Amino acid sequence: MSNLRIAVQKSGRLNEDSMALLKDIGISIDNGKDQLKASAKGFPVEVFYLRNGDIPQYLKDGVVDVAIIGENVLIEKGEGINVVEKLGFSSCRVCIAVPKDADYKGVKDLDGMRIATSYPNTVQQYLEKNGITANLHIINGSVEIAPNIGLADAICDIVSSGSTLFKNNLKEVETILTSEAVLAVSPVLSEEKQAILDTIQFRIQSVLKGRNSKYVLLNAPNDKLDAIISLLPGMKSPTVLPLAQEGWSSVHSVIPKNDFWNIIEGLKANGAQGILVCPIEKMVL
Repeated sequence: MSNLRIAVQKSGRLNEDSMALLKDIGISIDNGKDQLKASAKGFPVEVFYLRNGDIPQYLKDGVVDVAIIGENVLIEKGEGINVVEKLGFSSCRVCIAVPKDADYKGVKDLDGMRIATSYPNTVQQYLEKNGITANLHIINGSVEIAPNIGLADAICDIVSSGSTLFKNNLKEVETILTSEAVLAVSPVLSEEKQAILDTIQFRIQSVLKGRNSKYVLLNAPNDKLDAIISLLPGMKSPTVLPLAQEGWSSVHSVIPKNDFWNIIEGLKANGAQGILVCPIEKMVL
């Protein structure tokens, strides 16, 4: 069986999160320092460590079969490449920023401006959508310094926390798109490699479901069981077991991580006690 070739970013936060995900789905990689590719133990996978901006072309050419890559890079350079899974990490925004003291009132103020960016295709589409004409300066590297050295009136770049903009006396004024890591697939993937990808995708979905859920155990008075159960979505329905103390039951369920505090507050208000919340490593439905 041929190995499935997976591209990941060579370094940085996206690399770390990608390798952690591969480890969580049972793909163990021994990656020596400065190694450009490495094979997995006991699984037909090779991992290629590449520059983020080069990955879309490698996917198009079939040099690699799949990639864990930022959605923003695919939008900029990956026309025709399909995304099969959103991965929920390495979130960022592609934003337009101007100097802090600029009198910016709205998107129409961008008309006629000089905008420095590493995302010319993305910016141009946004400008055309809004009927704006601007001069784009394509920069690979530290885009945020362009206004300070007189090269541009505004910039467009990826933003995570906003600290880099703050340090360079810039303020975010428009968000063009939001992005996260995705699993992208080459348009020339063979059937044999598709079968390997199906296995990987099943494992990824199990890990992501676990990350987005919490396991909850609690003690409930029997006269409040219906109200408490109504608050717990579970996978099918909550598990209810009688306690040794008469009139009480133990309730086990799974709740969405994002709704955690609202659900817990509702449970307490309905008499639940001894509430335990545990992380879920993987969840196979």
